Amino acid sequence: MPPGKNVKKDINAKQDKRLAFFLVLFTLLLSLLIVRTAWIQIVRGSEYSRAAIEQQTSDSEVAAKRGKIYDRNLKPLASNVTVETISITPANVRKNENTDELAQVMADALDMDVESVKEKFQKQSNFEYIKRKVDKSKADIIREYVNNNKISGVSFVEDVKRYYPYNNFASHVIGFVGNDNQGLEGIEMVYDDVLSGTSGRVVSALEPGGLQMPDTYEQYIAAEDGGSVVLTIDEVIQHFVEKHLENARIENSLEEGAAAIVMDVKTGEILAMATKPDYDLNEPFAITDAVKEQNPGIEDELKNLSGAEYNNRLSEALAPIRRNKAVVDSYEPGSTFKMAVAAMALEDNVVSLDDKFYCGGSVKVADHEISCANRNGHGSQTFAEGVQNSCNPVFIAVGQKIGGERFKKYVEWFGFRSKTGIELPGESSGLFFDDDRFNITELATSSFGQGFQVTPLQMITLASALGNGGKMYKPHLVKKIVDNDCNTIKTIEPEFVRQIVSEKTAKTVCSVLESVVTKGGGKNAYLAGYRVAGKTGTSEKLPRGSRKYIASFIGIAPADDPQVACLVMLDQPPVGKTYYGGQIAAPVVKNILSETLRYLGVEPEYTEEELQNIDISVPALADMSRKDAEAALSEQGLTVRFIGDGETVTDQIPKAYAKVSKNTRVVAYTGDEVAKKSAVVPDVTGMTASAANRALTDAGLNVRINGAALGQSGIAVCSEQSPSGGAEVEPGTIVTLDFTYTEIVD
Repeated sequence: MPPGKNVKKDINAKQDKRLAFFLVLFTLLLSLLIVRTAWIQIVRGSEYSRAAIEQQTSDSEVAAKRGKIYDRNLKPLASNVTVETISITPANVRKNENTDELAQVMADALDMDVESVKEKFQKQSNFEYIKRKVDKSKADIIREYVNNNKISGVSFVEDVKRYYPYNNFASHVIGFVGNDNQGLEGIEMVYDDVLSGTSGRVVSALEPGGLQMPDTYEQYIAAEDGGSVVLTIDEVIQHFVEKHLENARIENSLEEGAAAIVMDVKTGEILAMATKPDYDLNEPFAITDAVKEQNPGIEDELKNLSGAEYNNRLSEALAPIRRNKAVVDSYEPGSTFKMAVAAMALEDNVVSLDDKFYCGGSVKVADHEISCANRNGHGSQTFAEGVQNSCNPVFIAVGQKIGGERFKKYVEWFGFRSKTGIELPGESSGLFFDDDRFNITELATSSFGQGFQVTPLQMITLASALGNGGKMYKPHLVKKIVDNDCNTIKTIEPEFVRQIVSEKTAKTVCSVLESVVTKGGGKNAYLAGYRVAGKTGTSEKLPRGSRKYIASFIGIAPADDPQVACLVMLDQPPVGKTYYGGQIAAPVVKNILSETLRYLGVEPEYTEEELQNIDISVPALADMSRKDAEAALSEQGLTVRFIGDGETVTDQIPKAYAKVSKNTRVVAYTGDEVAKKSAVVPDVTGMTASAANRALTDAGLNVRINGAALGQSGIAVCSEQSPSGGAEVEPGTIVTLDFTYTEIVD
């Protein structure tokens, strides 16, 4: 074969191999491309699709309106106000001239650092928030600048902000929300799913590069507003409670605050629940005076912290103020627990009201000498008198009659070893002795309420059950769920728990507790026109000997047909100040019940003696003749003293329609005579009612007595007067006096 043919054959063979190689390579690359395309389309298709959509659209959230929180009468306690969210498309903003001026306008209007605004302008993103929850007046400043200067890339979206019309009102019950409108405390947190609703969206088309299109495509998905929660709280009664509780906190200089609850005994509904000090729900992270009292130097300390350290320290400082003492705190109930022991003993028929006991001032149990509050002893007394005197030796003896096993079963049966299940976070279950530690000494101390712990909520739940014929209801704060038009979506019915004692036993306990107020250590809860059953309590905090006490009182009214129960707990008066529940907590309950019962329409029923001191409205005497004025006053049981030589009344003291007692002397001015501040009010604090009345009458003044000073045994002294001693007033001015029984019965 010629040499040329072999060469040509070799060349063709090499070309065939090269062609085959490229064909295989092409096939391999094509296969890889197909696999890659399949991977992108099938496996990661949705991801890339979303990314493409994000590059081509702007998607912003439209906040749902959070449902309201109402009181039981549909008064809004938590609502919403319309605000705006200001956002930008950074690339669009950068196309404008003088962005520095825009940043300065935004910073000034929104109280922001101008450099932080400029940083947002430089972001390589399609969307940036400038600020959320902006008041409309501030947003309008920026909107006007944007419109006047034809600025592009700035968006204004209507938003909502949580608003609490009463600021710190019921703060520990209502709770608050964060910047994202998510509930962080109280009912706001527990019912967040109901209240929050579902957010909507605004989707807008973008040009390549992330610029918003003119005449853009836009899709609006409406938000679904949240449902509203109707509480069992009565706004009026809550105001009564908060007013009197705060006064008590201040007057007694309480170092650890105070708590109070008012409950409907027939349903378990909480009509009021308060803890003092409290906080402003509109500014829940503010450093208030109460926070600074417990954390001296906290403001300077926080200035040196940032990030997580700052947030942790702030949360730590705010925690005590946010704690709901009525639900979370547990304490030794002291003598208020004697109502539970009395119910146990009467239900088991181990004692009757007339059974005799003896108190010598103390009693020895095992190796311990346990004292009575009255170290001199009460001597021989019936069980009913033992309750009135809050006598420890009597209750130790009664506890022994009940026996340890039965006692423990009743403690559990009365709900003192479990949570009530109220709709609030952090509820405590209390703390009782372990079975293997409950010996004769623990039985003795438990019989008068020491050595174990309960919560205020557990105590008032028991008291309400005793006021309700022994029927215990679960305490609850939510009455129903409603829509935007207040149409009922769901009703929360009262939940019966169990019959804890017989109706007969419950009524007997209420009867003997009424005698505590009329004859015993609860006299400072006496309320003219109403029969109040109640029990005092004073317990020393651990460690023993600390001289730190909790004073409490529980009242049930009216005692013959109970409607409400009220508990007040005052935590840690300073060492050296009065700390007995009968002296400082009972008057607070009296004041709360006085206003609450009248508000609820419970009519007072006065005794003959109380009728002599019932308030009378002073007639208006202006332009009356002397004769007519005297007749008008006499008809109301009032007397008169005329000043001046005219025949027609021109002025009077007390003023028309003032509330006074019978036999009050009205000073009527005639002719040219006018009322002058010519009388000086004597200081009658510390005096008995008769001595104070005499001193004020001699000074030409009238007296109005509040509370317990009439028709009860024991000595009450004036604890407060208004106007105060030394004040210059017109003759005939009414001086209102409050009296307190000072004997120690706890």
